[in-house]
Amino acid sequence: MEFGQIIEATGEVIDVLGVVAIVVGVLYAIVDAGLRGLRRVSPVYSRFRRVLGRAILLGLELLVAADIIKTVAVTPTLDSVVVLGVIVLIRTFLSWSLELEISGRWPWQKRGTPVDAPADVEAADAH
Repeated sequence: MEFGQIIEATGEVIDVLGVVAIVVGVLYAIVDAGLRGLRRVSPVYSRFRRVLGRAILLGLELLVAADIIKTVAVTPTLDSVVVLGVIVLIRTFLSWSLELEISGRWPWQKRGTPVDAPADVEAADAH
């Protein structure tokens, strides 16, 4: 097996791990929320969103890593690098949005300095 094929296979494995992380996280969030709802343990909704968001965030990070490996290491053409840049920008925006949803602060803010939460999220957390 030559170097390019090894790198391509590595990228594919990391791609699969990203998808698995998202699927397992979604299933875990659903089961956790269901059990918390049945046991009437609060909070259900805000915890579900936080667990789901973290699973998606982890999966996105793995998918970005796989894209970088496959695009830059295997086919470093100008077109593929531009496509990779657009994909990374979109996934980075999604990651930052999820981080804001999960922690209530932007990734560059220190802990303990939450961004003002929308009123509907605060109301949902109160229940």
